[in-house]
Order: sequence, then structure tokens, then C-alpha cells
Amino acid sequence: VRVVESGGGSVQAGGSLRLSCTVSGYTYNTYSMAWFRQAPGKEREGVAYISSDGDTTYVDSVKGRFTISKDNAKSTLYLQMNTLKPEDAAMYYCAVSSVVYLAYSERFVEDYYGEWGQGTQVTVSA
Repeated sequence: VRVVESGGGSVQAGGSLRLSCTVSGYTYNTYSMAWFRQAPGKEREGVAYISSDGDTTYVDSVKGRFTISKDNAKSTLYLQMNTLKPEDAAMYYCAVSSVVYLAYSERFVEDYYGEWGQGTQVTVSA
């Protein structure tokens, strides 16, 4: 199984980035996915989740600014990030769960995700 993120970079506050995550070699036909992030000195936190049927959840700090989506035909997950803030700077990770629909209380619990990418760095300057 390969989970590969791309699209990170450096932007000024107020700018936008779109992250991508491509999954290959996964045995399940359907699965749910999420984006997590980890800033230096902080714990990794869940940012956005999408179920197999497209139900989404966001952490409060990104609601209205970030959009998670996926292209099943391409096995690719996206995270459109708009109006970026310095506090959004972090390493962003893509995670895959074999559970097609996680309960709300489970969506940002790392134990439910069996596959992770290596991360893509997002830097936001003030």
C-alpha cells in the first residue's frame, strides 16, 4: 500500500493551497480518509474527514476555509485550503481507514487509520 501526499508549500497568510493524496495497492474497494496535521511541538490533530459516501467533518478551526473532497476513479483525496493562517502551518498527513463510515467521535482518532502517508509540509508566513 502506498499513500503519497503532495501539494504542500509556502504561502503568505490569506493564500491558498490544495493538497493531494493518492492511494494505491489498497485491498478495500471503499474506505474513508482523513487529513491530519502536526505543528512543531504539538500533537497531531485531525483536520478533515470524508467517509466512503462523502460525509465530511472538519475541526472547528478550519470550518469555512478548508474543503475535503475525493475522486474515487483516481483514488485521490484532496484538501483545498483557503484563507490560510500562520497557525495552519504544519506537516499534513493523509490517512486511510478500512471503515467506510466512522462515527463522529471516531473520525479524528488515529487508531482507526491503518495507512498513513509521509506528510507534506505547509508553511504560512504572516
